[in-house]
Amino acid sequence: MKMEVLSVQSVFQKEFGPTKLDVKDWIIPLQPPTASHQQTQEHHEDALQALSLRLQNELKTAKSRHLACTEVLLPADLLRRVASDMLTMSEKEPCGIRGCTIYIEFEEEPSNSRRIATLKADPSTVSTFELYLTLKQDRSGWTSILPQFLKNLARGSTIMISPDFNLIKNKLYRSFSE
Repeated sequence: MKMEVLSVQSVFQKEFGPTKLDVKDWIIPLQPPTASHQQTQEHHEDALQALSLRLQNELKTAKSRHLACTEVLLPADLLRRVASDMLTMSEKEPCGIRGCTIYIEFEEEPSNSRRIATLKADPSTVSTFELYLTLKQDRSGWTSILPQFLKNLARGSTIMISPDFNLIKNKLYRSFSE
């Protein structure tokens, strides 16, 4: 798309010279300066780290309140991947991630999940959307080969979380375009 920038004629035309027509090509996107791009990346990294830490703390609290176990094993990159997806899903929201309420659910068996945690990303911001995170128990680990009676004996010890998760977004508003 080409845009024309027209100079406005003024009574001071003698002082500034004749009016001219400038044509600029706005097709090429403007690139932010390298320093601000780096700051944006650092800010995103900080937000990613902070959200991962919040999720980790909520899961620690949920373990003692809602899960009958002494240990929960998570894949090393799980919380970072979840946080990254959450930040991506919040990019076009009016308040970004700050306007999010997060519901964390745990699925022990297929189609059998229960809510283990709820958190507001920023308690001072009105929620504009919700994210429903479902973490699943990993059935492919070493515990899957144990007979059922041994699983019952070890039930209170360790829960292994699968690297797979579901993340569903629910908007709490309608935009004019919808």
